[in-house]
Amino acid sequence: MNTITVLWAVPRSTSTAFEWMMRQRGDLNCLHEPFGEAWYQGEEPLWPRLDENSVRTPGLTIESVWQDIQTHADNGPVFSKDFPHYIKHVWDNDFLAHFSHSFLIRDPAKTITSMYKRWPDFHADEVGFIEQRELFDKLCDLNGSAPPLIDSDDLLESPHTMVEAWCKAVGLPFMESALSWEPGARDEVSWWDGGSFHENLRNSTGLMPQERRYVDIDNVSDQAKRVYESVLPHYEYMHQHRLKTPT
Repeated sequence: MNTITVLWAVPRSTSTAFEWMMRQRGDLNCLHEPFGEAWYQGEEPLWPRLDENSVRTPGLTIESVWQDIQTHADNGPVFSKDFPHYIKHVWDNDFLAHFSHSFLIRDPAKTITSMYKRWPDFHADEVGFIEQRELFDKLCDLNGSAPPLIDSDDLLESPHTMVEAWCKAVGLPFMESALSWEPGARDEVSWWDGGSFHENLRNSTGLMPQERRYVDIDNVSDQAKRVYESVLPHYEYMHQHRLKTPT
């Protein structure tokens, strides 16, 4: 089986833009949140806001997704972007050994305000920071060193430098040409709600340097603020382990 390089992210962390950059390379079979599709829309969905009207796809399970990923890997190297909270119940050591792991983190003020804008009723279990920290710590213990980790703010401020550093860390060749693309449809990443979360990506032309910006957490619900306060220490801990731009 070929290498399965996975980027473990959290929602609204610029992870789909990173995935779209990986799709431009042409040397990898790229998968968009395959475990997430089963978690949200499988035959037995696991998300906490599930109701009788939620989408259910017969035959789509965490187990069937894993089999599909392995089939892809039998045919060539794979890149997958996904969220750890989708697979916490199956991440034993044997399962984790199949992947080349890396992480993308983002300031939770930016993630949570973005989630709140789209999903005012989002549940704490959909945020994923705690599970991301748990998986990071588990891999550190298993391997004796921290897996490659990048921060969204660093990525957006210095995309060339950070992507190059990430590629080196995970053992992939850096391809500068992959940082640019044409605007247009993004059907490959649109299994949720026809891609309503990806308007910015459809209009984008690449990973371009951006100035860092401050996001105010005050204009969200009290519940969202409590979620922010509960996950901030996990982000701050992981932030200490990020790949850094040269000084």
